[in-house]
Amino acid sequence: MTEKTLTRMDLSEAVFKQVGLSRNESAELVETVLNHISDALVQGNNVKISSFGTFSVRDKNERVGRNPKTGEEVPITPRRVLTFRPSHLMKERVAAGNKKG
Repeated sequence: MTEKTLTRMDLSEAVFKQVGLSRNESAELVETVLNHISDALVQGNNVKISSFGTFSVRDKNERVGRNPKTGEEVPITPRRVLTFRPSHLMKERVAAGNKKG
């Protein structure tokens, strides 16, 4: 299986072809949507896209980790992490794609 990365340009091109906006308008639309999603996540809000999944931000507490090479304990500082939980429909679509073999 070859790995391809879907980019902003790919999304803009899809909007251009399917919706009929100009290339510039399509790029602006994609940027606006991505900015709204990013802004919501930065503010700590969840972003739920029906039939796709939910993006959320989780706070992780400080903990003690271990350097795998030396075994030395190292403190890991508290941080916020982004998580994605796919919808059941998305899970099914991905699983069906795996069966094409």
